[in-house]
Amino acid sequence: MSRKVAFYTLGCKLNYSETSTIGRLFSEAGFQSVNFTDTPDVFLINTCSVTDHADKKCRKVVKEALKQSPNAYIVIVGCYAQLKPQEISEIPGVDLVLGAAEKFRIIEYLTDLTKQPKTIIHNQPIAEANEFVPSFSYNDRTRTFLKVQDGCDYSCTFCTIPLARGTSRSDSIENVMAQANAVAASGVKEIVLTGVNIGDFGIRNGVRDGKFFDLVQALDHLEGIDRIRISSIEPNLLTNEIIQFVAGSNKFVPHFHIPLQSGSNKILALMRRRYKRELYQERVEAIKAIMPDCCIGVDVIVGFPGETREDFLDTYNFINSLDISYLHVFSYSERENTPAAEMTGSVPGAQRADRSKMLHMLSDKKRRAFYGTQIGKSYDVLFEQDHKDGFMHGYTANYVKVKVKFDPLLVNETRHVLLTAVTDDGDVEITECNTEILTH
Repeated sequence: MSRKVAFYTLGCKLNYSETSTIGRLFSEAGFQSVNFTDTPDVFLINTCSVTDHADKKCRKVVKEALKQSPNAYIVIVGCYAQLKPQEISEIPGVDLVLGAAEKFRIIEYLTDLTKQPKTIIHNQPIAEANEFVPSFSYNDRTRTFLKVQDGCDYSCTFCTIPLARGTSRSDSIENVMAQANAVAASGVKEIVLTGVNIGDFGIRNGVRDGKFFDLVQALDHLEGIDRIRISSIEPNLLTNEIIQFVAGSNKFVPHFHIPLQSGSNKILALMRRRYKRELYQERVEAIKAIMPDCCIGVDVIVGFPGETREDFLDTYNFINSLDISYLHVFSYSERENTPAAEMTGSVPGAQRADRSKMLHMLSDKKRRAFYGTQIGKSYDVLFEQDHKDGFMHGYTANYVKVKVKFDPLLVNETRHVLLTAVTDDGDVEITECNTEILTH
């Protein structure tokens, strides 16, 4: 009988793409992939380090894994594994910890699945993680997360990603196109481009030999894929040529996710962000001028050291003034070995929570307002395979979430619909349009 492996991923879309790639390595080595709730021989947990809860989450997943299969071999990879391998090794039940330079060679380290008294660690300095390893997710019939870039050369004072993933590096355009064609051949309808800082695409072997716009132009000719979505791009790297190209593209959808982090120039400077809020506003206005129905998502951090109530209200009012569609809100958490962790002016946890709550409420308001502008318009909706309580969801190209009664014939299918109303739970209802399948 073949050995069995189960996977659990914490964190970002990039992690999900890499877990899928590691899963294919296991498959090539003769392992059978099974659900977490089965009794696998190996559990692989891909970790995150963005917040200070990485240790708690990792411990909990390990504990649950051993409940399912007490003798399973537990492997930890990911950003947390690179940053704090010794800390992970002290979690009861963990057998193997692999750093950033080792995780894609995992099969080499699995010659013996016998649990040992002491955790094995293979973790080189992050400078050794200088190779780009292509990855794409492969467990969702509707969309695939395609990794095109890794690492980061920026030095934001709050961020551990350069310490966990190394310097910026990319695949070649030719290799990305080959990966994208493989995705298209699988029947997936949408590709989401992912990376740590995808706008910095073009660095290979420490030398820049291209730019993100070159990749965008090449991918626009990809056959067999209906949609390409840019997951997140820094405002200083989102150029007018990218915006204008997306506006006229048949593949790239009118949806940008643009990290802001703060609407206060004082806090942006403390964060060492590479722009001021005026540039951010210019980017939003440039998008809306030629794509008025474009969806714009925003990342924002509350409670950064030195953020006064006035600074927070500056952020709140600035975001409220922008024609954006939703927020991803993060409460600042101290990360070891980052400059921000040594800064004065720490914001009490209760204040961070209050500010987060205010921005979550603003996000709900912004999303409903954006959805409201879309009512009465017709769009193609790509329906998801997930369903719950008799309902399923789909998304328009500009990221309006549509809710319909579950119909298995709609899974991974595109239907042209009329958006008719925003529901109480914040989704959008539709009326059938140019289709024989009843969806409302």
